[in-house]
Order: sequence, then C-alpha cells, then structure tokens
Amino acid sequence: METIAGLDAEALNRARLSRDARFDGRFFIAVTSTGIYCRPICPSRLAQRRHVRFFGSAAAAEAAGFRPCRRCRPEAAPGTPAWLGTAAVVRRALRLIDAGALDEDSVEALAARLGVGPRHLLRLFARHVGASPIAVAQTRRLHFAVSLLTATDLPVTQVALAAGFGSCRRFNDAFRSVYRHPPRELRRARRAGTGDGAAEEVLLRLAYRPPYDWEHVREFLARRTLAGVERVDAAGYARTLACAGAVAFIAVRPLAGEDALELRVTGAPPTALLPLASAARRVFDLAGDPLRIAAELAGDPLIGPLVARRPGLRVPGAWDAFECAVRAVLGQQVSVAAGRTLLGRVVQRAGEPLGAPQGALTHLFPTPARLARTPLDGLGITTARVAALKVLARAVLEGRVDFGAAPADVAAQLTALPGIGPWTAQYVALRALGEPDALPHGDWVLRRMAAPAGTALLSPRQLEERAECWRPWRSYATIHLWRAAGEQPATRTAPARKPARAAAARAGG
Repeated sequence: METIAGLDAEALNRARLSRDARFDGRFFIAVTSTGIYCRPICPSRLAQRRHVRFFGSAAAAEAAGFRPCRRCRPEAAPGTPAWLGTAAVVRRALRLIDAGALDEDSVEALAARLGVGPRHLLRLFARHVGASPIAVAQTRRLHFAVSLLTATDLPVTQVALAAGFGSCRRFNDAFRSVYRHPPRELRRARRAGTGDGAAEEVLLRLAYRPPYDWEHVREFLARRTLAGVERVDAAGYARTLACAGAVAFIAVRPLAGEDALELRVTGAPPTALLPLASAARRVFDLAGDPLRIAAELAGDPLIGPLVARRPGLRVPGAWDAFECAVRAVLGQQVSVAAGRTLLGRVVQRAGEPLGAPQGALTHLFPTPARLARTPLDGLGITTARVAALKVLARAVLEGRVDFGAAPADVAAQLTALPGIGPWTAQYVALRALGEPDALPHGDWVLRRMAAPAGTALLSPRQLEERAECWRPWRSYATIHLWRAAGEQPATRTAPARKPARAAAARAGG
C-alpha cells in the first residue's frame, strides 16, 4: 500500500486507534469482515488489525467493494482527498463555515468568497458532504448552543445570538426540530443575581481527557509571554484578542478537581464566543487522547521514557497563525528572552493600543496590514528579519499565504517566501494549525536529542528517518524532546556557526 496523507500503514493504524478528529477526512478505514468503511472518528467497536484496510478516499473504498458506515457517514467527512478538482473549494468552505462565515452572511456571500456560484456550491456539498452549507452551519451552532445552555447563565436570547442564530424564534425552532424539546429544558438553575440582560463576562468549561500537564503548558506559554498582549501568572493565562470588531479579554485556568479548563471571556460579542472557544481548545490541545498517544510512543527507546515521565504533555498552541509566524521569524534570529523583547518592541510600534486596558494587557497584536505599513527600523531587528516580516505580512494580505488551507499547503506557501524556511513552516504547523504530525526537522535541539550515543548531531534527513516511527504523533515527540532538553543542565552549546537558530530551537522556538 502506498502512503496516505504521508503516513504508512503502521502510522495510519496508530491514528485509527486514537479516533482523533484531526485525522478525520485524511483517510478512511475499511473492515474486510463486515464490508463497511468508516471515518477515523467512527464510534463503532475497533476491528482487529488483520481485518483493516486503509484508503485515501471514500471513492477508493467504494471502488474496492466496501459500503459506507451508517453511524459515521463517510460521505460527510471534511477535506477528503477524493474531491480532487473541487477539494480546495469544499475544504475551504467548511473551514470558513467553522470560522463563522454563515453566522451573518448568506450562502451566496460564501460562494462569492470562494469564487463559485451558489448553485454550484450547493451541488458540491450535496455530492461530497451530504448536507447543505446551512445544515452544516446549523449543526455547528446547535452543538455550541448546548454547551452554553449547560455551562453558562446567559439568557436564551443571548445563547441564540452567540450560537449564530439571527433570532430567538429561529433558534427555538431549530433546537426543537433536532432535540425534540425546547432549549430551556437544558438550563441549569441560574446563579443568584443573574438577570435577563446580556452578560458582560462569560465562563465556559472546556473538558479534556486526562492526564493533562497544565504546568508544562503554563510554563511554555510563560517563557514566551508577549508584554502588553499576554499575561501568565499563578492564576493562569490571559491575553487580548480582536474579534468581530471588538476587543476581547480572555483568561484560561484549570478547574480544581475537574478534567477541564475554564475559559473566561470579557468584552466579546456573543457571536464571537464559538470561534473563541474553538481556538482555546486548539491552543490548549484539548482534543487529543494523551493515553492513546502515550501508548503509541511508549515503545520507542528515546521517546518512551519521556512519555512515561510526563504522560499528560500537550502541544501548546498559538491563538493566531499570523502571530505565530511572526514569532517564529524573529525566533530564528535570537534567544527566547531576546525574542520577547523584540516582539514587545514590535507590539509597541505596530500594535493597536487599547482604549481601556486591563492592567498589563494594553495592546492588540499587530494585524498584517499594520505590520506591513509600519516602519520597524531602530528596534534592533536585522534588516533580513524586517524584510521577511514585511514579505510575510504582504503575502497574507494578498492571499498568497492562506492560514485556512491545509497544513501542508500552508507550509508550501510559507517556504515560498524569501527569508522563511522549513523550520518556521513546521513550527507554525505544530503550534498554530493543530497538526499532530509536524516535525521541525532542521531544529538543532531535536537533531541533538535524537542522536544515538557517540553521534553528536543528526542531519535533518537523518532526523526525519529517525522520526518515522513517531508518526502520526511527531508533534508530541517534538514537545517531549524540547521539554527534556530544557531540563538538562546547560553544559552543551550549539555549533558556533548557528548560535541564533540553536538558541531559538533549544526553547522550542
């Protein structure tokens, strides 16, 4: 069997066992004993390995004589490679819908953004998704509405707006149609003193599968805290974000005695709550199954002991892909501490100051437009790095870099820009795009940590070969190695000719 999505049969099987939603649509599973093929997230009982075959598309599985599963509906899998010429259109449409494209705009407006006619878009969804764009958006809205109804005291009217419904009547009708009862039946008893008006602050509970190494995530983010934009302390993580024309303050902390984090949102309009909750789940890596990932990596003589030591290690993400790319570009040049200083200067120069700051949170991170037009001379950044930042900002503005595309496409778009190499692209995929199999193969620390005894340093190609058995969890192996390197005494240094890159890589960028 040829590789599928860059993964060989064993890596595909490890992904199958994890049921991780991040692999949904990237491959399909066929079971010879039943004649059925499924998505990787199918809740059906796992088949024995000898009965399993893998396919890159639903069409390939059907051509081999398998019929689709009625539980997971393979025809509804997002981003399937079987879409060929229409793949980019449908995949981007689903990403835009997930980002809220149909919360306010129409299908016609969505089709215009995609460069196709609305009728053609409906045909593509009927053929490849099995549901209309409106139905996909409504399912997304209703699922989020349920979480708001059970986890917050927002009035039902505000829940309807937060979930993207234009009116409470439309929300009630849609909810009754799906759940067969009114939304108020899901409400908890409201806290004393909560009125019927709009809540200024919203608290959401974000559950995860234990174990969860909160201290590692907190320390990782604390080392990279950007003055004016972020704050990390004993209480948790906080930052500013621009959303839906407003400034939101978000705060995240672990909930004592629960397998969940608390997301506290202040200042965001209701329609921004769903995107913010989705982003928070990605940033704090709440979708993964750590025990399954640990089990798959446990057999490796290098990664296994690290996993046993810290089974709850997660991949700390980034709130915004453009921000992560800017950080990575500057991170190639200096150490983490110096990079924070330079980024702080960039924020002070190009970021938007807040009219009503909250303590140390005073700015928004620069948008591509502000960074493209703001002079960065005199900040201590090299001419080459300034040029790379400007090129990156303009590429995003012009659409030559689309962070909504598939991680492999984003990596290709980034490396096509002058001054940005594979390390930066893989770092963005690892932290900002939620790619569980990213590998910054040029990273000096990874090449040193993965080297066998008696070998000083692996080449990037040797590291890729060594990491093949970590797939599809190379992002997690990377984080384990970065963490292990950070715990070692600082007695070894990078080769003299690459001190800047080594310093950045030593801390994980």
